[in-house]
Amino acid sequence: MGPTPRQPLTGQTNWTATQSSRLYGLDAWGQPYFSIGEQGHVMVRPQGERGGCLDLPFLVRDLQARNLSLPLLIRFDDILEDRLAKLHDAFACAITQYTYQGCYQGVFPVKCHQQRHVLEHVVRVGRRWNFGLEAGSKAELLIALALLDDPDALLICNGYKDTRYLETAILARRLGRRPLVVIEQPNEAHGLVACSRRLGMAPLMGVRAKLSAQGSGRWGSSSGDGAKFGLSVPDLLATVNTLRDGGLLEELRLLHMHIGSQISDIAVLKEALQEMGQLYVELVALGAPMGYLDVGGGLGVDYDGSCTATAASTNYSLQNYANDVVATIQECCQTQGVPMPTLVSESGRAIASHFSVLVFDVLSTGRVNGVVPPRQEGEPLLVRNLRELLTIITPHNLQEAWHDAVKFKDDALSAFRLGYLSLIDRAKAEQLYWACCRTIAHHLGHQPIPADLQPITAALAATYYANLSIFRSAPDTWAIDQLFPLMPIHRLHEPPQALGAFADLTCDSDGKLNRFIDSGTHKPLLELHHLQPPDPYWMGLFLAGAYQEIMGNLHNLFGRTNAVHIRLEPRGGYQVEQVARGNTTADVLTALDHDPQSLVERLRRDSEAAIVAGNLTIPDAHRLIAHVEESLRQSTYLEPDIRFS
Repeated sequence: MGPTPRQPLTGQTNWTATQSSRLYGLDAWGQPYFSIGEQGHVMVRPQGERGGCLDLPFLVRDLQARNLSLPLLIRFDDILEDRLAKLHDAFACAITQYTYQGCYQGVFPVKCHQQRHVLEHVVRVGRRWNFGLEAGSKAELLIALALLDDPDALLICNGYKDTRYLETAILARRLGRRPLVVIEQPNEAHGLVACSRRLGMAPLMGVRAKLSAQGSGRWGSSSGDGAKFGLSVPDLLATVNTLRDGGLLEELRLLHMHIGSQISDIAVLKEALQEMGQLYVELVALGAPMGYLDVGGGLGVDYDGSCTATAASTNYSLQNYANDVVATIQECCQTQGVPMPTLVSESGRAIASHFSVLVFDVLSTGRVNGVVPPRQEGEPLLVRNLRELLTIITPHNLQEAWHDAVKFKDDALSAFRLGYLSLIDRAKAEQLYWACCRTIAHHLGHQPIPADLQPITAALAATYYANLSIFRSAPDTWAIDQLFPLMPIHRLHEPPQALGAFADLTCDSDGKLNRFIDSGTHKPLLELHHLQPPDPYWMGLFLAGAYQEIMGNLHNLFGRTNAVHIRLEPRGGYQVEQVARGNTTADVLTALDHDPQSLVERLRRDSEAAIVAGNLTIPDAHRLIAHVEESLRQSTYLEPDIRFS
């Protein structure tokens, strides 16, 4: 865990947007798409250095005027296009620099983001580079077959495969598609031979190697002897023999690897590429024509902007990645006199992470009650001790005062348990304890906090109640402790006045956000502003465009949020390209086999019985049913009455 943040910056003058950018790391992880404007608003440059700028809070206001309530997922299609362009530019530059005698042809893994409008946009934009798709299941294969109509684009077929999967891929070749069925289990080679004989044709094929090079970070087990997918070297040789015996070795064209979804250390990639290159030239020597080398996914995202080999960062750039792939494979092939393959990557995380921003509102805050209660005659000694302590706290006795406050509070709790302290006096003791904590924190100022006083900061921190479900919109924060940048999207020209963490709408103790980026590590509290009702306080969750939507669940029956696709207009401004309404309450009930109309009818019958019994009036019964019917039509999230500041 990283250091506890310093004390809030209440009272600091001349606060600037530059300071906010540094505080939240935006100047590091946000480039080139996100920055802060003079008004203290997050600004979005969807086309990076090439295009215009949008004021994110004003965009949110406009979208609310279109009846799109928060939480709202804003997808910037221009960012998706820019990420694709940057990926291809990086490989084109590396190929030119090293005079590589081959080309690059990428694919987008459907599992990264299965939403139709996103995939359609990827296919449409990627057509200029013959950019393809990767499928890992029968359902994903059907999506890819329907969307990918470019005869020169690759369709990489990964995952477990039954006969129907294999036959579908084989027949797709007659449609003019270019499927490459990757053999990941030894028995799949026998299945391919049998299906090819039955249909009288075969697909292009690949093999996935189980590399000895071990990945790093939370996805390190994707490679090595314990990897879920891939062929060991003996299995690889057996597969080659199976294909040769079945007359299909001439269709073996691709070697595939995967060493993790987020490669944080470039040294790990280099080691894997060296092994990959040697396997490739050996397969050529065994008689396979080959022609493609797929380095899989893993191109990382620098979530915290630290440029380090930590789980939330990368110690390399996109160009560095492309250079190492090109140079390493070139060296392996040149040494053995083997033609250089077309390089393929499945860089879904690096392509999709930046293009969506989740904006949610804060409903309220909760904090400890540190108001000093009025003095009364006959107060117990423990209460008087805390009152006296409060009056003698100075900058010179902070540690002693802290230890005394903790001791007096613990004594008060023990006395209450034993029946020697009333509930009213216990409440006074707790208020005085928190007042002591606030006074100690005030004297600490903005200096780093000594280790034994750090619990004060956490104890005084506020809880910001957020209108979202962590399990729906950012499940990786809960499941694998993934760090995503999180910050206010407005009021960034003001100094933050509080430290806090977030609690979501679910009735689950894990429904919280309490890990925030902090220059290569993380901190448990985030610098925030006090709420100013009735004005809203809007937060943005960034770099979560990969995997989060499809992995989100219906915990507490919170459904999909509203989502909108935005594109810049050539002459300025923006266009709302697509609106995807979030789930209504009726939608999520239906998904779990509940019938909303039957639910209403049951309540109607119960209300009639209550009317007959004299327990419910007819107007109240009407009001109840109206509320239920309206709730079924509405979003599963709260819809507070707020206005833009």
